[in-house]
Amino acid sequence: MGQSKPFERSKPSRATALIVEDDPMQRDMICLLLEESEVDVIECESAEAAELVLERAAGSLVLMMTDVQLAGNMDGVELAHIARKYNPEMGVIVTSGKPLHQELPDGVQFWAKPWAPLDVIRTAERMVHERRNHHGARARS
Repeated sequence: MGQSKPFERSKPSRATALIVEDDPMQRDMICLLLEESEVDVIECESAEAAELVLERAAGSLVLMMTDVQLAGNMDGVELAHIARKYNPEMGVIVTSGKPLHQELPDGVQFWAKPWAPLDVIRTAERMVHERRNHHGARARS
């Protein structure tokens, strides 16, 4: 299976989330949930493709949700460490159907599968709200 290029579902004008999942059905479900929350989505199936997105757009992302097991050579935990370096303020969620034995960076959440779809929506909405409040406070100072 070759490297996939990141696929952007909609033009980034609102808050943007990066979804990294090698299972197309899971990825589509997460993307649809976020789009219903008025969050733009960039999706990737590999950590390597996601790293390219982070290099170019990490500052504009409010959330990254990644599975541990991904296409390519890098896993989601390694990607979480990279994401933290690019944007320490971005919400990062690592998810897996198996127990996690690797250490996550500070502030990164682990969600065991299956997780509730409503949790994705609530988390995205919270991240968007926090981002708006943070940037609004910065603009007023």
